[in-house]
Amino acid sequence: MPWIYLVVAGVLEIGWAIGLKYTDGFSKPLPTVATLLAMAASMTLLAMSLRTIPVGTGYAVWTGIGAVGAAIAGMILFDESRAIGRLICIGLIVGGIVGLKMFTPAI
Repeated sequence: MPWIYLVVAGVLEIGWAIGLKYTDGFSKPLPTVATLLAMAASMTLLAMSLRTIPVGTGYAVWTGIGAVGAAIAGMILFDESRAIGRLICIGLIVGGIVGLKMFTPAI
């Protein structure tokens, strides 16, 4: 269950990172509330996962999911660069996330 919490927390991190773009500096009420709720839920689930998962692994996986997801969402939603170098770097982050999961003792 802690890994499920962690993955959902990472997905919510993507949501609040993208949500920040839509808040327009926290001047738009609905996107601001949605972003703040996603932040709170993401942090709560991260904290719940860290009861069992080592903090270094959990935090790295959480930020990795957020970074990869936000980069891909930026490409889709905001027509950000899809340069091969960016895609390779995203792949390296994914490889790091997988490696951390593989080499973390079973919980």
